[in-house]
Amino acid sequence: MSSSEALSHLRVIDLTRVRAGPTCVKQFADWGADVIKVEMPASDATEDGFGPRQGSDFQNLHRNKRSLTLNLKDARGVEVLKRLVKTADILVENYRPDVKHKLGIDYETLANENPALIYASISGFGQDGPYRDRAGFDQVAQGMGGLMWVTGLPGQGPVRAGIPVADLSAGLFAALGILIALQERSRSGKGQWVQTSLLSAMVTMMDFQASRWLMEGEVPGQAGNDHPTSMPTSVYPTADGFVNIAAAGTAIYTRFCETLGVPVLATHPDYATSDARSKNRVALSQAIAERTRTYTSEALIALLNQAGVPSGPIYKMNQVFADPQVQHLGMAVPVPTPAGGQVQLVGPAMRLSRSPAQMKRTMGPAGEHNDEVLREAGYTDAQVAELRAARVI
Repeated sequence: MSSSEALSHLRVIDLTRVRAGPTCVKQFADWGADVIKVEMPASDATEDGFGPRQGSDFQNLHRNKRSLTLNLKDARGVEVLKRLVKTADILVENYRPDVKHKLGIDYETLANENPALIYASISGFGQDGPYRDRAGFDQVAQGMGGLMWVTGLPGQGPVRAGIPVADLSAGLFAALGILIALQERSRSGKGQWVQTSLLSAMVTMMDFQASRWLMEGEVPGQAGNDHPTSMPTSVYPTADGFVNIAAAGTAIYTRFCETLGVPVLATHPDYATSDARSKNRVALSQAIAERTRTYTSEALIALLNQAGVPSGPIYKMNQVFADPQVQHLGMAVPVPTPAGGQVQLVGPAMRLSRSPAQMKRTMGPAGEHNDEVLREAGYTDAQVAELRAARVI
């Protein structure tokens, strides 16, 4: 099952569901950790509307894992989990904060079984505080974190981002926290509790927009396709569509104006400085659009990139994976299925020169590895049969 040698020395118990938690665990699975995904017995793993088990969403989130079905509402299931925890390095869960305590699988309890365990929790709003018991959802976190009020056209009203950015970023921050804890454990020998939430991740992802408020008291608003502070950076029309152009900064802006054949825009007092360009963005964009409309998208992108002005196309999803650079980066990865077929899944965003990620297989049926995992944990065939008969697995 090892996908890569980089993390093949680690065992991860995956108690997660939906998206934020699986995003976290996927980082370890792709680099070879032995990931045991714990699911409810007889689960069809539709993940509450996130598609069928063999569908693209589920398989993209859960590749490279082993499946163990385990009823954690049964004390015997909890005992199985505790035995597995003794051999694990990491456990990741994204229940509501009270659920793990009710089940008896909270950090303090499991740390008694394995003091070196790194236990990661992802919640909607945090493990404590006034909102701890609220159910979390990506779009709710987008709204509370400030993203929806800076997304969309001015005056349009709040707009959600087109991807579950709170879920994804919370998952990635959790993975980063786990890696930090692993590094610390290499010195102390002790595990610890890593916590993040959709809300804290979303606030962090607001980055300079959040800092504008904290340091300058400025409440950023919607800027549409314009960059909030650095103009001209926006979407501009062409003869056959639209392109992105990022011509911020005096040197690049000057080259941009010269390349478009409108050097007067570089010296015009309304556009000569960064502050002036931002203040007069509407008029500047209209002047730029008059020129960009005279080019096809392909010709304009080639011309600007040759001049060192960042620009690029605006793709639909099918065009993304047809792009030669995306293909060169290997972002669509063929992955074998347990049935002997093959599907394509989204590859990781980073490369490691000596220990690259590998995707060896998709997820098969729920409980596919029950016997295998339990035998490794020391259960006899008779004991496994008893657990199955009792619907613990």
